[in-house]
Formats: sequence, structure tokens, C-alpha cells
Amino acid sequence: MKKIVIHRPGGYARLVLESHPDPLPGPAEVLIRVRSIGVNYADCIVRMGLYASARELAGYPITPGFEVAGEVTATGEGVVDLPLGTPVLGVTLFGGYTSHLVAPREQVFRLPDRLPLEQAGGFPTIFLTAWTGLIHLAGARPGEQVLVHSAAGGVGGALVQLARLKGCRVVGVVGSAHKVETALGLGAEAVIDRSSTDLWREAERLAPTGYDIVLDANGVQTLMQSYRHLAPLGRLVVYGFASMLPRSGQRRNWLKLAWHWWRTPRFDPLRMTNANRSVLAFNLSYMTSRTALLREAMGQLLGWLEEGRVRMPAVTTYPLAEAARAQRALESAQTVGKLVLMP
Repeated sequence: MKKIVIHRPGGYARLVLESHPDPLPGPAEVLIRVRSIGVNYADCIVRMGLYASARELAGYPITPGFEVAGEVTATGEGVVDLPLGTPVLGVTLFGGYTSHLVAPREQVFRLPDRLPLEQAGGFPTIFLTAWTGLIHLAGARPGEQVLVHSAAGGVGGALVQLARLKGCRVVGVVGSAHKVETALGLGAEAVIDRSSTDLWREAERLAPTGYDIVLDANGVQTLMQSYRHLAPLGRLVVYGFASMLPRSGQRRNWLKLAWHWWRTPRFDPLRMTNANRSVLAFNLSYMTSRTALLREAMGQLLGWLEEGRVRMPAVTTYPLAEAARAQRALESAQTVGKLVLMP
């Protein structure tokens, strides 16, 4: 088998393609011949050494990657419902940048017919993130006003689709003009291009009474204003801190990180109660330990996919050996949709 290994954190050169013996599944496990692998910004943070759960739950050396698609090539004792050759999706806690992956049966899902293997590896993480933030935590209801940052990206695009599916009115935010049509095509009613428009003035014009839900992975760049633009009983959902992290292969700048940490808003429960607003936050890494929740989420999401109610965003593919090029592209903030590695 081939897999990417990060022996110690750093730049793109730390993503080393290595040959290893093929793994064998144990009891209640499935061996997947991997055909596509989703690339997520969390993978970049793992490479940089700034992803806390990577250190806590796995350690280095580490193979990044949270999601794959492929075919079942072997099963362990007790797995009787996935014949060899079955196309599947796999959700994994790291280890996904590989040609062969062993995963617990409870984290493997049959692939819907309408989702091609070359796209499928990019499906689980973005939609699980969107489902957890918007549906499980924020409890989106029909008619609510929802503001989605980075609405043309993988998670942002999934959020736009799920919010529309739930009957919400969606305003998307993008960072450049070429992303506007993508967000509109996914279902946003209006899109704010913050590169040419005053973001918060336009956000107020589009929702004068505030937003019921704001979904924000930017961090200090927008976090406080996102909170201030909530309506009464509004929920701010935080699932990342992109603006405080290095971009385009930069080295870790501890001074910059400290500055951003110092500027990050602290939300006082007393003031939140008086303001009638909530802040919710989560890390999807821990979803694999919540088996029932994972299967509930994937069951709903794959059902909606089969029904045509959600769809994969545009996919750009790279060979597994070019994982560094894929991560560089993702960190540029110029990509649209989802990036996928092909072993």
C-alpha cells in the first residue's frame, strides 16, 4: 500500500509518500481499496502541528485524512453485510491519505448509486460538519435567517444546501467575485462578496433584524461581528479559526498566533443571557466516538443525496502523490468546492 506520512510537523515537504505492507482487517473491521480521499483544511492544520486532537488522539508520525471512498476488499470476523467489491464511504479518525484503509464496520457506509467514486471521498466530512453545526447543534427551523461564511467552499456549500433543505433563508458570504455564482447555484438567496462590498453593512441590509443562525469558521476576523449580528435567540456556530492559522505553507508564527488568541472574543454567559444570544462550537474529530450520532447523520445525509435533495459541490482531483499541491491550493483560499486525492 501507499500512504502519506507526516513524521513531524512543518511545511509541504513533510507530506511524504511511503510504501507499507497492506493492512488486514480485524474483527468487525473492513478493508477498503481507496479510490478517492477528501482534502480538508483540518489536514493542513495536522501537517502544521496545530491540530490539538491530532496530538491528543494519534500523535506523530501521522497519516492525515478523515474520509475515503472505495471498494470493500476484505472483511473481518462478524462483518457479513458488505460483500467484497461493495462501493463504500469510510469515515476515519486520521489515516485517510492512503491506498488501503482498515476502518470499523460502524464507520463504513454503502455508497449511493448517484455518487461517483471519484467524488465520493469528499462527501462525508463537509456534510457531517454542516449537519452537526446547523441541524444537531443550532436546530435550524423553517423560515429562519441564516448567514453562511465561506459559502462557496466545501463546508460552506454543504451548509447552504442543508439550510435551504430546512426551509431557511440563506445569505452567503464569499471572498472573491468568481465564487458568487457558485454560492447562488447551491441555493443562497443572496451572496455578499466581501472583497468588493462592506460585509456587515450589506448583511444588515439583507436582514435588518439580525440572523437566527450564523455559521463561522473564520475566527477573530469575523467572530465578534457575527455574534453582534444575531437576532434575539440567535445562535453563532463556530467550527474553525482559519484567519489565525498560517496560509500557503507559511511557518508557524507563534507571535501571530498569540496575537490572534489575545484578540479572540470571550463570551460572558451573563452578557449572553441578557443579549438573548448563544454561542455553540464543535470539533468533528470526536464524531467517531459517537457511533449512534454518526450513523444518524450519515443515514439522513445519504438519504437526502439519494433523493436528489443535496448534491456534491464541484470536485477538483489530484494524485495522492501530489497531496502537497492539493493542500497548497486549499490554503490559497482561491478554490471552489471540494478537493479530492486519487490513489
